[in-house]
Formats: sequence, C-alpha cells, structure tokens
Amino acid sequence: MKYLSLIVFVVVFSSCKGEIKSGNKVAKDQPAYARFFNKEWANNEFWNDGKAEVAVYQAQRKIYNKVRDFEYTYITVSEEFNKEYRVKTDDYSRKDLYKVMKLNAFAAIPTDNYPYHYLTSFFFLRSQPWLVDKITNSSQEWCGNTFKEYLANTKGYQYRYQSYFDGDGDGEKQLESKILFEDQLSYTLRSLNFKAGLSFEAKVLESQIATKVGKMTIYNSSFLVEDGANEIAGEQSWKVTLKLDVNKQNTYYIGKVYPNVVFKQQTWDGRNLQLKKISRYAYWQN
Repeated sequence: MKYLSLIVFVVVFSSCKGEIKSGNKVAKDQPAYARFFNKEWANNEFWNDGKAEVAVYQAQRKIYNKVRDFEYTYITVSEEFNKEYRVKTDDYSRKDLYKVMKLNAFAAIPTDNYPYHYLTSFFFLRSQPWLVDKITNSSQEWCGNTFKEYLANTKGYQYRYQSYFDGDGDGEKQLESKILFEDQLSYTLRSLNFKAGLSFEAKVLESQIATKVGKMTIYNSSFLVEDGANEIAGEQSWKVTLKLDVNKQNTYYIGKVYPNVVFKQQTWDGRNLQLKKISRYAYWQN
C-alpha cells in the first residue's frame, strides 16, 4: 500500500491584487489556518493519471441508539468545473474552466427495519485544500429523502435544503465564512504541513451527513498533530486530534507517505472508520 512521492507541479488560478478567483465567487482573503496546509498538495502529478482513488472503510455509525456496521466508500478524483453551471464540464474548450478535486462518500447502512443511504459530494479548489467550493448531500430511507447543497460565495456559504421532515421542509440559509465542515476533514487534513506539535484553531461546523437539517452547531475548535502511536495498515501515521469542545473529540490517523491516506477515524459520536482496502482505477468505465 506504499505510495511514492511524485513530482509536484503548480496549477495557477487567476488572481489579482490578492484576490483569488474561483467558481462563481471571489475570496478576498484567506483564513488564518490556511498557512498550516500545503496548497500544492492536490497539484501533485499523482492525481493526473485519469484514475480515481477508491478507499473502502469498515465503518460504524449509531442509528436508533444502536451501533450499525457497514462499508463506507470514499472516491477521490480530479475534475474540471465550468463556472456557468458549477459542475464537471463536458466541453474542455470553454473559457470558464477551473480545477477541483472531488470526494464522493457513499454509504448504505442496514438497520432493523430498512436501510439508510447517504451520498455526499465535496468539491475542493486544487490550490486551496481547506476551501470547499461546493457540497451536495442526499439521504434516502423509507420515511423520506433529504437534499442539501452548500455553495461558497463572498459571504461564506449559501445553504439550500429540501427535506421530508417537519420543522425542516424547504429552506435557505447563509452560513458564515472561514469555517471548516467536520465532514470535509477526511480530505482536508491529508494536506496538512505535518509536524509533531503543530496546533491551530478553526471554526468547525458539525457533521451535516444526516437525514435532518439539525441545529448546525459551529464549534470554536482546536487541532493538534502528533506522531501516531502505532503503525496502521503497515504504514507510519500522524495522529490528528480535533477538539470541538470539552466533551467532543475526534481523532484521525493519516499516513506519513504521500498521498497521506486516512487509515482510521474515531469521532465523539461513534462515526468510526478503519481502512479495509484502497486502489486506483477509472470506476466510470465498463
């Protein structure tokens, strides 16, 4: 499972007087924590082979007060978006293209009566791994379905939702800027400028992968990087601890060798992951 470090090249995004243009917005400044991440992490040639990284995890999540075991599949691949529709382009001659990294996270979770299905798509700017340009999340179970969309804009994120559940319904909100989504960390933490003792603070929005809209709590959180206690999956790892508050703490074990695979995740509410297998292939081809 060893990965070799490959040649890094720079993909330059249009910029002017410190403003970084991307998608349908202009981000005028960067959050303080941006300096702790390697902005060239996703510009490595590793991601330009026309294949996707497919990581399958043995996972756990508590549903109806019971721990459920299932497989969670994380698919990471480079794509080009166009600004008009903010989706993967079919026309590569367009003048409004920009490069993103896509992470699709899919789960089918059995329960006693019926299954839960979650598909979450994250789209990150290639040179800003801390910044999610777009997120969509859908959930389906026998009671109904929910769809959520988060689009980065100059004010933060425009959040739209369509939910089956009473108290939610259809709605729209504006989320503040310079936040990290708890759900994005399985990608973003891979790009850290790792070193033992590295620590920083950031606002973190609690997990949005759920059937309901929920309270959407934002925590003033702290991060700490340490050497991993043990080898995981035959690889040396870093241990990243996220403290949301005094009683809520997550840990992530991330490989020291590029591309810094997440081997293990343990969260305060039992959303746990353990890597089973990982491969690279063009999953969209027959």
